[in-house]
Amino acid sequence: MTATRVPGPPGLPLIGSLLDLRRDALGTYLAAHRDHGDVVRVQAGPPGLRAELWMVFSPEGAQQVLATEAANFRKDNVFYGEIRESFGNGLLTAQDADYLRQRRLVQPLFTRRRVDQYADAIGTETAALAARWAAEPGCTVDLGEEMNRFALRTVARILFGQDVEEAVETVHHAFPVLNGFVRDRGFSPLRLPREWPLPGHRKALAAERALYEVCDGIIARRATEGRSGDGDGGADDLLGLLAAARGEDGERLDATELREQVLIFLLAGHETTATSLTFALHLLGKHPEQQALAHREAAGLLADGRRPTAADYAGLPYLTRVLKETMRLFPAAPSIGRRAVAATTVGGVEIPAGADVLVAPYVTHRHPAHWEDPERFDPDRFTPEREAARHRYAWFPFGGGPRACIGQHFSMLESVLSLAVLLRDFEVAAVDRDVPLGQGITLELHGPVRVSLTPR
Repeated sequence: MTATRVPGPPGLPLIGSLLDLRRDALGTYLAAHRDHGDVVRVQAGPPGLRAELWMVFSPEGAQQVLATEAANFRKDNVFYGEIRESFGNGLLTAQDADYLRQRRLVQPLFTRRRVDQYADAIGTETAALAARWAAEPGCTVDLGEEMNRFALRTVARILFGQDVEEAVETVHHAFPVLNGFVRDRGFSPLRLPREWPLPGHRKALAAERALYEVCDGIIARRATEGRSGDGDGGADDLLGLLAAARGEDGERLDATELREQVLIFLLAGHETTATSLTFALHLLGKHPEQQALAHREAAGLLADGRRPTAADYAGLPYLTRVLKETMRLFPAAPSIGRRAVAATTVGGVEIPAGADVLVAPYVTHRHPAHWEDPERFDPDRFTPEREAARHRYAWFPFGGGPRACIGQHFSMLESVLSLAVLLRDFEVAAVDRDVPLGQGITLELHGPVRVSLTPR
């Protein structure tokens, strides 16, 4: 196919589509696809600082960028640079030899067998949440706040074992500050040096320092005590396993690398799961028929109030479909950025070397050629037969290719098991019907997601 120049929105004369992206990035992506097709060029910023963003919306294009030509699309764009500056060069942002080394050391800790051992920590935090909700019968809660704290406590328990309380409050307050800072710099055509003493810079630096200090303190205490974790967590908490990890030649992570991996796991391991849990409960709160099916499955499997185990995951197929449909409509990573090394052609369109390229699960998951009535909530889209008939990259909330999310089984396990307990014990009714959204490092809530809870 002969390559052609790509269409795109004209934007405003001086700043292109900059305001549209800053005000409503998700709406801008959807409009670009609706009006201009599967590959779109968007220009943003004033003359001299104008950036071009090439958006790829088809499953075939996403597969090309993330998988079949992954070597040509690197994590060299502005957003990944800002994440590196704030959270360090962990597995999410590392490249080349750094990435391969980290992946070799970390991959054994995220096998299905190892992740299944974290089910007890998931059960502990879910039971605590359910008990707190049960103590206030008929209460209304904001799922955004509740699920964020729950997911953070769960991943912190798995990471730090007995040191969970020390980390949670710091992370809970620091992460939103840094997320907003990264988002604002990522969408800005002019990024002033971070060391300039501007109010936003000082606030972000203080949040970054607080995160580093709490992680470094826990890591240093472990090293001083000559152990990877005693007490309830023992050497089996993830920090202990990371500290003990060795490559074939005896290589290991030093203290700075340990902190960078911990920060990335905290970031990726709680915000993404919190988003999925928030919207799964919200959607079920708007769809009582599907909620009744989910409750019946959970109550039948987890009779007599018992805690779920990893083995129960396979016995919750409808809840798994609910979660997958939730991640279709509300993917925690609504877009994924790359930078092209060499010129290439995607969907018949020529993309130049050095171009910033974006694939967007938020849009592809609504592609009318692959999803009938795409805004409708229908968990049965994910029956095995319908999944098998669908393009592999029509649904990719965990990315894809060699840089696919290493923690996807952990996220699915935590989400399905915790949903099973909460839906067994509570009936959920949505108070807020529509939730305004935005994009930062992950999908952002711009309003409350309130539901009323009735103990069963």
